[in-house]
Amino acid sequence: MTKTGSARRALLAPLALLIAVATAACGGNDGPAPTDKPVVVASTDVWASVASAVGGEHADVSALYTSPDGDPHEFEPSSADTARVQDANLIVMNGDHYDHFMEEAAADAKGAEVVAADVRSDKTRGNEHVFYDLAAVADTANAIANELAEIAPANAAYYRDRAGVFNSQINGLRAALADIKAHHDGAEVASTEPLAAAVLTDAGLVDIAPPGFVDAVEQGQSPSAADRAKFDDLLTQHRAKVLIYNRQAVDPSTQAVLDTARKAGIPVVEFTESLPEGVTDYIAWQRGQIDALAKALNG
Repeated sequence: MTKTGSARRALLAPLALLIAVATAACGGNDGPAPTDKPVVVASTDVWASVASAVGGEHADVSALYTSPDGDPHEFEPSSADTARVQDANLIVMNGDHYDHFMEEAAADAKGAEVVAADVRSDKTRGNEHVFYDLAAVADTANAIANELAEIAPANAAYYRDRAGVFNSQINGLRAALADIKAHHDGAEVASTEPLAAAVLTDAGLVDIAPPGFVDAVEQGQSPSAADRAKFDDLLTQHRAKVLIYNRQAVDPSTQAVLDTARKAGIPVVEFTESLPEGVTDYIAWQRGQIDALAKALNG
């Protein structure tokens, strides 16, 4: 009897080990598997560029929305996109319902999340375009570094060092805005949509675009004739020194404003919601826009 029991235990032991191994292998149901090269999926290429700046060669970063011309608000992820989000070690998004498509895709995901609108230190800035708030972008880079360090502890110092380098470059952009403010504090500009509100504020500029016009464009509606006329007057009377034009939120009304500005000789500075063709670096993208703004103001 003892021999039979011993034999049975000898047979069952390897089986128990196999079950334990199989159970561990199926542990992905509790979240993505541990890795030294985390998979990061961002809502847009802008946030992917921030994640790439931090993750470097020790992260596999991609974005759902990458079009340089379309409107991110209208993007609908495919089932393959949603699967990528579900399998990611880290999900990065803007928040504030700007990239609602990512909020939906990540609803049941097990990976860690960094939501820029939630991690920024200054919550008083309510504009949904958090990627134009340079201080918030720096906060987000730090949050990404911390999450990656949790996922891949062996690379923790690497991620945090890269976040530090990135944030020093952000400080360079902020210095450029401070220089604009030193020379043009209180200067009036007009935006077709409140995309770059944080940048304009940090540069000391005052956006005098008719609120009704701006709100309508942001909601995807046509501005009233009265608001269109007010905007035209700001340009033809040269009250606005620069037109700030979101080239990814275009309709007949914004096109008409653009035409009026050009006829009136008002400088136009284009801002975008995603990275332009051929640009993959967040700092280079913002540097180009800030330099264009300074040039337009300097005449």
